[in-house]
Amino acid sequence: MDLTDKATVAKLINECNNGNRKSQQILYKTFYGKMLVVCTRYTGDRDEAKDILHDGFIKVFNKLDSFKNEGSLEGWVRRIMVNSAIDYVRRKREILYAVADDYTLEKALHEAERDDSELFLKAKAEIILNMIQKLSPAYRTVFNLYVIENYTHKEIAEKLDINIGTSKSNLAKAKMKLREFYNEYIDKHEEHR
Repeated sequence: MDLTDKATVAKLINECNNGNRKSQQILYKTFYGKMLVVCTRYTGDRDEAKDILHDGFIKVFNKLDSFKNEGSLEGWVRRIMVNSAIDYVRRKREILYAVADDYTLEKALHEAERDDSELFLKAKAEIILNMIQKLSPAYRTVFNLYVIENYTHKEIAEKLDINIGTSKSNLAKAKMKLREFYNEYIDKHEEHR
């Protein structure tokens, strides 16, 4: 099904809103894989990611009548999944955001300013996803929102109810940890050659 065609999307949404199970199943199956990847980035556990995904789809179907068909349906669904993941992170409340003093924050930001593009171009996406999942929940959440979802630090701070400095610190520390994970990965694989 071509979900880039506005008429097709409008028809599918109308059928879903009218309770057509086959159309709902098509929508679910179309986005299941991509959205599971999105949810998995926010938790290190696949079962938790599936819980987030299912909560997200409940929201999608409940809010489907509010989709204006002005942007992509996939982008709209993705935004709901990200917000569901953020809600999950907030509910868990086991996350302790590391609040850094000025010296630690400056040091972390300076370390994170190094160009990471070469580092990440060398690794496969699956390896990087595994590394991201090894981050603490606080670092992983801020990293995903900033790097993957393109939120600003101000938006992240508002969504997670933290201050902007904490968001910046967690991003910098996440990048440092990812560098460490990558270096460990390289060292481990060079030993086996």
